[in-house]
Amino acid sequence: MKKQYAVFGLGSFGRSVALTLESLGCDVIVVDKSYEKVQEISDSVSYAMRADVSDPEALVSLGGKNLDGAVVAVSESLEASIMATIAAKEIGIPYVLAKARDELQGMILEKIGADAIVYPERDMGSRVAKSLVSTAFTDWIELSAEYSMAETVIPDKWVGKSLADLKVRERYGLNVVGIMRGEEVDVTFDPHEPLPSDCIIIVIGANSVLSKFHSMK
Repeated sequence: MKKQYAVFGLGSFGRSVALTLESLGCDVIVVDKSYEKVQEISDSVSYAMRADVSDPEALVSLGGKNLDGAVVAVSESLEASIMATIAAKEIGIPYVLAKARDELQGMILEKIGADAIVYPERDMGSRVAKSLVSTAFTDWIELSAEYSMAETVIPDKWVGKSLADLKVRERYGLNVVGIMRGEEVDVTFDPHEPLPSDCIIIVIGANSVLSKFHSMK
């Protein structure tokens, strides 16, 4: 079943998040009070709606409990961000990630219900979108428009088995390029050695494959 997300606010950050989520196979609903911005993106997402994102009544039709999460990317003011975050929680959205300009704004948004805070100066919209979809990964680094490198805790079913036995490339379409234990990274590991339970594996693959990895393990 496709994951469903709402993106509130269509500035450059919100637009980037929305388009990346859609490219990863999610159903994406975007909301902005600007008719022009809604029209510009309407053909590229599942549903685009013109509304005041700080008005809970305007967002009721989204069916918050059916959404996997929302990104509050409102850029007009702190008040608008606060009201949009509160509105998102009031309509039942289980996970709300909010954009903040600085640490103080981030702290305020956390206190009124945001589950996570991002700072656009540090976090690209596309990377944030991928972290929402692929919760199996501790980090995701985009190598190109189609391929990325990611780190993930070793799946339970892989412990004690070797990469040769698991046939990761054949079965999952991924290449394991390294293993991390603590601060040490091993890129010359023996593919016939059993994998330890306390390691993080580093994989490279197509974004479409990586986004589905957590359901394939």
